[in-house]
Amino acid sequence: MRTRAWYSRLAKTAAKISGRPATFVLALFVLVTWAVTGPLFHFSDTWQLVINTGTTIVTFLMVFLIQNTQNRDTEAIHIKLDELIRATQGAHNALLDLEELEERTLDEFRARYIALAQSARERRARGDFDTDTPEA
Repeated sequence: MRTRAWYSRLAKTAAKISGRPATFVLALFVLVTWAVTGPLFHFSDTWQLVINTGTTIVTFLMVFLIQNTQNRDTEAIHIKLDELIRATQGAHNALLDLEELEERTLDEFRARYIALAQSARERRARGDFDTDTPEA
């Protein structure tokens, strides 16, 4: 658990720093400096290797950082949605934690809601309201 907390703090800090305008300006400065030094190094293979290696390493690490940030955000959204479902009178508690269900079960739920949406559109086309609770 301690390792996870350390990684989480590191990932949050790195994400915050990498998203700042100053970080973009720094990266742009590095690229411009690299490009300007091209003639000095006669556009050698080593000169090209420096930028290729640097950008590959940064890209590799950013993939993990982005995935960590996306996982945290997604988990937080799921918890918030679960709380809204739980706290809403008449809502189906069976919809809590849907992301943990098998694909087939999700498809069954999805088909039900597609049918509800189609029915609501048909009622609306006839001039009826589409804001009811079908189970009521």
